[in-house]
Amino acid sequence: MLPERKNIRLPRTQYVGRNTYFLTFCCQARRLIFRDSVQVFSIVGAIKEVAESKSFLVHAYCVMPNHAHVVVEGSRDDCDLERFAKAFKQLTAFRHKQESGERLWQKRFYDHILRAADSLDAVAWYVWLNPVRAGLCAEARSYPYSGSLTIDWSAKAQSERRWVPPWKGEDKARDRDRDKDKERTT
Repeated sequence: MLPERKNIRLPRTQYVGRNTYFLTFCCQARRLIFRDSVQVFSIVGAIKEVAESKSFLVHAYCVMPNHAHVVVEGSRDDCDLERFAKAFKQLTAFRHKQESGERLWQKRFYDHILRAADSLDAVAWYVWLNPVRAGLCAEARSYPYSGSLTIDWSAKAQSERRWVPPWKGEDKARDRDRDKDKERTT
């Protein structure tokens, strides 16, 4: 008998309304699926399509080779994040399964409800800088698979505030940055 999986979700009421969320969707087995522009632009198109149909604003997105980050905000009192995430995953998984015969996403996704202390700009820049941290480009604006559907982010100054997802912890991020700085100087 398999052990029960821990429920990582908050009470359902936390996912309804005009909240802002940071989401991460990981590819099944962390496979490098999003390596060509056709696949990536299909994912970006699905983000736009589902956001419009579910009344969400997309403040930031970035599609990496094996995962996608999205920062969305409900634009109405009845916006439902779980419905948004389910519709996005179903739409993209169906298309991918038709083309490749394989599963696209892990069963779950990570979410973080932004709190008053979380700067939307800092969270968005965390998303846009993801390819820089991964060594895929030298500058966030040069990565073709990042963007925003609400602002001209390429003209926006980088946030002075730094944000780290709660699951990574500030200490881990600080240690990683210190190690990268050491590598650059040696």
